[in-house]
Amino acid sequence: MYRIDMGIDLGTSKVCIYMRDKGIVINQPSVLAYERKEKRIIAVGSKAKRMLGKTTEAIIVEKPMKHGVISEYAIAERMIKAFVKNALRKRRLLGRPNICITVPQGITEVERRAVEDAIVKTGAREIFLLESPVAAALGTGVDIMETQGHMIVDIGGGTTEIAIISSGDIAYGKSLKIGGDDFTDALARYVRRKYNIELGDLSAEDAKVEIAGVYPRTVDSSYEIKGKSQINGLPVRLDLSANETVEAFEELTTQIIDGIMSVLDKAETELIADIGKEGILLSGGGALIYGMDKLITAKTGIKVSIADEPDSVVAAGAGMAGEYIMIQDEESKK
Repeated sequence: MYRIDMGIDLGTSKVCIYMRDKGIVINQPSVLAYERKEKRIIAVGSKAKRMLGKTTEAIIVEKPMKHGVISEYAIAERMIKAFVKNALRKRRLLGRPNICITVPQGITEVERRAVEDAIVKTGAREIFLLESPVAAALGTGVDIMETQGHMIVDIGGGTTEIAIISSGDIAYGKSLKIGGDDFTDALARYVRRKYNIELGDLSAEDAKVEIAGVYPRTVDSSYEIKGKSQINGLPVRLDLSANETVEAFEELTTQIIDGIMSVLDKAETELIADIGKEGILLSGGGALIYGMDKLITAKTGIKVSIADEPDSVVAAGAGMAGEYIMIQDEESKK
């Protein structure tokens, strides 16, 4: 079996790192803050995220990931090195670590190379790339090597990965450039359009976490949002209804449901029978948005279960992928 020392879910909104024999040791926002002039790193992760929209021109705060791939290579490299260094402090390893890192389905060779090059700079000995839905399945304990269909819907920060896995590979799959960050943006647009209130990124995300839903609640609730009036520029507060957010997200949820239906439509009858019996596994931070499982069930007629700790299951799967990678390597040599 290949030994994986570290599994990394390099996400658009979060970096999650799993260490062998230690579990999840890093689960931080994919944000880096540095000095404009000297390029010195000031903060990474949560500390950097809290600086968004609150710094002077002398400090740059950036998110180097977009839709699951590296958009700002130099910044991403420095951010990854900082996170890996912090993770290695959690557990002393002899020699350089073997790292398995997850990527979206269907990324280009150039995008794959960018990820590999960034990880090389961390001092890794061996690097393995693993598609996110496979990692999500492994992280939940699914036996993906069996000849049975398993359907995974992983809603991350920048992509939604939809896949039917059987016999150790993705039989049918689709990657959508839609994720949790898009839900945050959609909520901000909705409030701006309907109430003439501008929300900051952090305020919009807080509102999404606290009140957002994609399926109507039987008993509605509300959350006080704070923003800036587009009319007079003054601070303003508003009680936003939870059920209002269903409307705000309708365009995004429609695309996700369409993606799921598209993958199901392409699949063989026997695989569909397996999925109808076993259900759909939902993972990623987007799985925590209220009613996501109910919505998918309502639209497909298939039961949906949410993975335990859905926002870290992909990193865990990458860290547990040694046997799977060995089997795949042996198969490729035949």
